[in-house]
Amino acid sequence: MIAAAVATVSAATTTAPPALSVDMLVVFGIIAVALVLFVWEPVPIDITAIGVMVALIVLEPWTGVDLAQGLSGFSSSATIAVLGMFVLSEGIRRTGLISVIGSEIADRYGDSSFKQLVAVLGLSGGTAGFINNTPVVAVMIPMVSELSDRTGVSPSKLLMPISFAAMMGGMLTLVGTSTNLLASDIYDSMGAEYEAFSMFEFTTLGLLVLVVGCAYLLTIGVRLTPERVKISEELTDDFEMAEYLTEVVVEEDSQFIGQTVDECLRSMDVDADIVQFIRGKQAFTEPLAQKEIRSGDVLVLRTDRESLTSLIETQGLGLAPDAEADVGDEALNVDDDEVEEVESQQLAEVVITPDSSLIGETLETLNFRQRYDATVLAIRRGGRVIHARMDERRLRGGDTLLIQASADTFQRFANDRNFVVAGEFYVPEYRKSKLPIALGIVALVVGLAGAGLAPIAVAALGGMVAMVATGCLRPSEVYEAVDWNVIFLLAGLIPLGIAMEATGGAAFIAGHVVSATGGLDLLILLGVLYLLTAVLTNIVSNNASVVLMIPVSVDIAVAVGGDPLAFALAVTFAASTAFMTPVGYQTNLMVYGPGGYRFTDYMRVGGPLQLLLTVVTVLGIHAIWGVA
Repeated sequence: MIAAAVATVSAATTTAPPALSVDMLVVFGIIAVALVLFVWEPVPIDITAIGVMVALIVLEPWTGVDLAQGLSGFSSSATIAVLGMFVLSEGIRRTGLISVIGSEIADRYGDSSFKQLVAVLGLSGGTAGFINNTPVVAVMIPMVSELSDRTGVSPSKLLMPISFAAMMGGMLTLVGTSTNLLASDIYDSMGAEYEAFSMFEFTTLGLLVLVVGCAYLLTIGVRLTPERVKISEELTDDFEMAEYLTEVVVEEDSQFIGQTVDECLRSMDVDADIVQFIRGKQAFTEPLAQKEIRSGDVLVLRTDRESLTSLIETQGLGLAPDAEADVGDEALNVDDDEVEEVESQQLAEVVITPDSSLIGETLETLNFRQRYDATVLAIRRGGRVIHARMDERRLRGGDTLLIQASADTFQRFANDRNFVVAGEFYVPEYRKSKLPIALGIVALVVGLAGAGLAPIAVAALGGMVAMVATGCLRPSEVYEAVDWNVIFLLAGLIPLGIAMEATGGAAFIAGHVVSATGGLDLLILLGVLYLLTAVLTNIVSNNASVVLMIPVSVDIAVAVGGDPLAFALAVTFAASTAFMTPVGYQTNLMVYGPGGYRFTDYMRVGGPLQLLLTVVTVLGIHAIWGVA
């Protein structure tokens, strides 16, 4: 029986926590400020992490972190390995592995919603153990769009499960997530008696978590997952555009006459945009900025009723009663067979990726319309659709933009790592002939590291070179492949773990946790630690959670006579499976907009899954490694 094998925390195995010191207070103060900034996010979290690093170095007399230790995050094997794995993942993405499998899924299971869900969960979870899970989900978003169109199943029913499966799949191997590599590096650095995790250290437990989690998503989860985005023939219906697109005619006394579209937009003091205009038998779309407006032109405006009334009264415009906008997935045209478009325009959803360089900018500061030759008609942020003052809204990761543009423009979006185009007709240009080579390189890297023939960082860097040498990646694509936000986040936070140990802060927290939970079985204590880490991860960065909690978990294990590896693994699994908020993990944020989810949907579907995996993970750790 499990209960008989469980050790109990006793007074004999606990030690009194060290006394609170000024050094600890300084480090705790830095952590408190960092956590507030992580949640509030006035600046990107990687910048906050660098600020933490600088503060630790500057305050060396109290933190115990000198210059060399402060900069050690940049030379950490975890940081280097993560960098290499980003490039390897990009090599797989560029050769189209997931796209090929996704097309096969669409062809074979396009007629069954249940088979679809089984297939996409298997693809997402199975590949995420060897490829970074962020590009996995990015490639699957347009695939889900195609599946939804074929079967009439809302994309909301598939996207959240895909994100959750990708997170669980990341626990199949050491290289599945950056969090795993960081946890291994921190655990290894805590003393000679601790060793880094091996490539397949927790594969058995990871497989158990993935199977149980997917079983939940296929049974209970599928009933709890809401259908936020309705399947309709027109994207404009999804984005509630009916009341925001109006046609007006430029009258002879209009102030717009003789001005370019750009000048007209600048002169307006209301929230409105010129999406298209018709002159005679031609319909003009992007690029519109330098087009000069004449009397009699018909303008298609994106605006609300109040702003429209103001424009009609002050700018010499009138409603165009004989022309009705036909805004569909193919183009923005007036309902007139004789009207010809200069260049065919289409509508599609474009998602801002969580690591996009555009985050924090506005459409106005980006000069988005001129920069991309594209018009943004609406923004969906979770379950909320934004029409008003869009140019002034700061873009966030996961925002979904309804965009009108040409096919060529959408293809550029598809090839740009800042965006994911949620449509099957716009996919990156893959080098499918190189796919076997890319798979062979990844298999060799994993095999060498798994067999202990080469450190994971060295194997990953060697694989990176091989990807370029074999033509799977171009040299310029190597730098684009790396999520530099994560690299700087890791480098900035690693010294924080050093400070926690050097000042005794980790031992102080661990001692008080043990005192507060005195008398609890080790399994229950392990479960409490798992839940504490999971809650922290759902609020702040998963990498930050690992940096803070690995030292604490090891010190708790030592204090209660538990196995430090078991406690470190509980933290690692909890930090990599954050299901309860859209901000807990990058993949959750990626599907937030396309799925039209509300913030509470993640708690509704992910909360029970988090509790289920708490039990599964803790019992799995006990069965495989033991807790004492």
